[in-house]
Order: sequence, then structure tokens, then C-alpha cells
Amino acid sequence: MTGSGIEAHRPSAATIAGAGWLQREAAVMGTAIGVLLWCDDRSTGEAAADAVIAEMHRIDAAMSPYKPDSELSRINREAAQRAVPVSAEMLTLLDRSLHFSRLSGGLFDITYAAVGHLYDYRRGVAPSDERLARARAAVGYRGLVLDAAARTVRFAREGMRIDLGGFAKGHAVERGAAILRRFGIAQGIVSAGGDSRLVGDRLGRPWTIGVSDPRRRGQVVAVLPLEDVAVSTSGDYERYFEADGVRHHHLIDPRSGRSPSSVRSVTVVAGDGLTSEAMSKSVFMLGVDEGLRLVEAQPGVDAVVVDASGRLHCSRGLLAVGTPARH
Repeated sequence: MTGSGIEAHRPSAATIAGAGWLQREAAVMGTAIGVLLWCDDRSTGEAAADAVIAEMHRIDAAMSPYKPDSELSRINREAAQRAVPVSAEMLTLLDRSLHFSRLSGGLFDITYAAVGHLYDYRRGVAPSDERLARARAAVGYRGLVLDAAARTVRFAREGMRIDLGGFAKGHAVERGAAILRRFGIAQGIVSAGGDSRLVGDRLGRPWTIGVSDPRRRGQVVAVLPLEDVAVSTSGDYERYFEADGVRHHHLIDPRSGRSPSSVRSVTVVAGDGLTSEAMSKSVFMLGVDEGLRLVEAQPGVDAVVVDASGRLHCSRGLLAVGTPARH
């Protein structure tokens, strides 16, 4: 199963066909969705995989900024004018996003969308300095006002908008893993782009997760043996364009409205998909030194960072069990 910067080294096709492995792939949420699981009963495995894909479609329908009838789009249209009632699920996600905003000193900020939507990656167009400056006035997580008792959200600034982006994918893989467990699946992987959730181990052995080389497609810079964790990668190489020698990628610093250039990719391992996703974005914005200090202050969180020169950096938790092997 491959994602943005993550490759799960899985059994051969022959093993999958003959020993109870089941694999399902789909295109949902604007990315590649994958389910790989071991099942003793194939009908149960098929039902579990179907349920995971259906859940991905449900989350996409609610949280896509591109679907005009999604809950997220309704929030973006109305929350600057009034407090908008939201689902319990959405309220929880927004509340978690604010937690990571505070933790990162505002560098993880879903209100970056006020500037993020100005970039056209297909046409290779970046906003002018003047347009960017106007949009930046609407960015700032403190302007996202939640009322837990009333279950509403409102924007304190005109022009504000939010984009859950990878955060929704981290949520989706976590939900997918919970579905597998409800079906009695003890070993599997659910992935959505650069976010993966590992369920259990690989039949008594760890899953081996490859961290992609940001500049050599199909190559890896490290391999991590992991079990029952979430893994997220944020990289500058999946959605980008270059203009006048500058790489404009989809990871936007909410302070500047521009793409940071000190890091090429960040892979974070954590106990849940929301944490791994938010921390990978935060570390990318902070850079190697500050980013790894933040990671090492969080229990159960580790990271692999590839800096702008291609050098590999690891948190102490990974170094304690051996530096990831370079390939």
C-alpha cells in the first residue's frame, strides 16, 4: 500500500491470494485509498473492506472543501455571518485541530485555507504579494470560535475559511482501523494518501514501512519496523509547481502564506492518525531542530525528517532502537 511518502512492504501477490490476505484500493478524498487485511473468513474480510471504503466516502462527503453540499463547505459559506450548527464529529475534529494549533504555536492551523485556496497547482499559479497580504489577514486559529455546549462554530474574521486537508485523512484511517477491529480483523493497514493506520502486526512480525525519497521516485531513504501505530508523511513533492526557481507546494506556512523550504519531508509515527498527521505538518513548518524538539516532548511520538539538502534526521525514540536503514 503506497501513500505520500509511505510504502508498506507487504506479502507477495501469491501469498495474498493463497493465505488469507485481502487487498482493496479506491480513489476517494482526492487521493489513493487502500485496505490490506488478513482474514480467516474471506466473506468477513470483504465486508470489512467494503465498510472501510464506505466510511471513506462518508467522510469525504462531509469534509471535502470541493463539494458544495458538504458540512465543511457550509461552514465556510456561513460561519463568518453566524454561528453554524455542526455534527459532533466535526466539532471534535475542530477542537482537536485547535489543540494542535496551540501545541505548535500556531504553525498547524486549518485556517491557512484563506491563503491556500489562492494557489492553482495544476496551472502553476501563485498569488500576488498584494492578494496574499489581504488573505493573510483572515488566517489565525484564534478566530475559529467553538461553542461546545451549543455545538456551533463561527469565524471571528471576515474572509476566514478552513480546510481539514490531511487532518481528515488522519481521522479517516483511524476510523477505518476501528472498523477492521469491529469485524474481528487483527492484522491490516488502512491508508489514505500519506496517512496510514497499522492494525496489529504482520502475522507475528512488524510491518516494514518505507519512507520515500523526496527526490527519487520509487526509492526509500529509511525503513521502519512498526506495529499498531499511525504513520503520516508530509512532503514537498506530491502537489507542487516551480516558478522562478521557487518550489510552491501544498504545505503552507500560516505566518507567511508561502511554502517552507528548509525541509523536504517529515514522517511521524504516533498512537493515532490525528496526532501523526498534525505533528507531521507542524514539524514541517518548524524545521528540523525545533520540530524534533516538539516531537520529543510528546510521549509516544517519533519522526524522520529529510532536510533541504537530503540529509536524514531522526527523533531520539527511533535512534534508541537503531537508526532507520538507508536504502
